[in-house]
Amino acid sequence: MNAVLFDMDGVLVNSEDYWVEFEREEILPWVVPDQDVDVAEVSGMNFREIYDYLEAEYETAVSREAYVERFSAAAEELYTERVDLLDGAHDLLERLDDEGVPTAVVSSSPHQWIGWVVERFDLEGEFDHVISADDIDAASKPEPDVFEYAADEVGVPAAECVVVEDSENGIEAAARADTVVVAYRIDAHGDIDRSAADAVVDSPAELQGTVLELVA
Repeated sequence: MNAVLFDMDGVLVNSEDYWVEFEREEILPWVVPDQDVDVAEVSGMNFREIYDYLEAEYETAVSREAYVERFSAAAEELYTERVDLLDGAHDLLERLDDEGVPTAVVSSSPHQWIGWVVERFDLEGEFDHVISADDIDAASKPEPDVFEYAADEVGVPAAECVVVEDSENGIEAAARADTVVVAYRIDAHGDIDRSAADAVVDSPAELQGTVLELVA
């Protein structure tokens, strides 16, 4: 394998622990109060596309503007104060750099949110590319568009890219892009379908070992 593409939420930082609870307990009951929506339906999507999805599938009870304002405020607090970086992330990125393997963050989050994480955890310059779904006018995960775009950006065929993902939508998107998918199992997502992944890992150490083995 010739490149490694890391999802941010749930992989590089443990934000999914917070986002899943926020979406389940606050956002979904507020936006679609008369519906019982499984948070797995929207996990991994760009937050603006979550609203579009809910509006199209269920009918929303709040305005897009109010939704964006509430989600954005939660994001700033989350990324600047609450999340933790994946154990061993700096070491893994250094070892990939030493091996000459290009790396990228590939996230459904906006660049501003990614920037908060990069600044807080001293990741500036650690990745060869920082890619947001906002960079392209295409469908969000589980569609493969963002990973196909990322492969083009790093200059490596998708089939030679390792993608590390945690959500069901993200795993499916990476698989549909024909990448090699490492699914990082986290408690926040529970028993989701990870069958599309090429490997499933349960800890930061196992994640690091699997990625390094795939690029060796």
